[in-house]
Amino acid sequence: MLLLNATFEPLTALPLRRAIVLLVADKAEVVHGDPAGLTLHAATVSVPVPSVIRLSSYVRVPYRAKVPLTRAGLMHRDRHRCAYCGGRAETIDHVLPRSRGGPHTWQNCVACCARCNHRKADRLLSELGWRLRVVPRAPHGPHWRLLAHSTEADPLWQPYLGAPAA
Repeated sequence: MLLLNATFEPLTALPLRRAIVLLVADKAEVVHGDPAGLTLHAATVSVPVPSVIRLSSYVRVPYRAKVPLTRAGLMHRDRHRCAYCGGRAETIDHVLPRSRGGPHTWQNCVACCARCNHRKADRLLSELGWRLRVVPRAPHGPHWRLLAHSTEADPLWQPYLGAPAA
């Protein structure tokens, strides 16, 4: 579920359970329902499954210039593809190994398959003759944090997100 602020500004993606709690507690309202028409039934109430909900009152969001480095965010940035072979990524690798002074930053971390991660170990790319398929960089875009925490963005969210996040 996409959660919007009272001003229709996207805040976050949240699980169905949390969305229903906000709706039942009258802290949010449905902006866009699920086209499948699913409804959750309880003993005293039936709630249609929403796709987008909006908070009833405005919530101030602190500004953060930098996107925090998380496993989910890194996998989303690299589209779950290994930076070395292009296969399905399962782990995170530091291009310049931490054992050799490499930092834990967006520019030094990449998604990696287990096979490549094991073969690379704590060596440099130049020692192996490998190259990165894409140069890692910090993500940017107004809604990047939002999309980094959801497994996949619902196409119904697009009118509320504006331009696609990069």
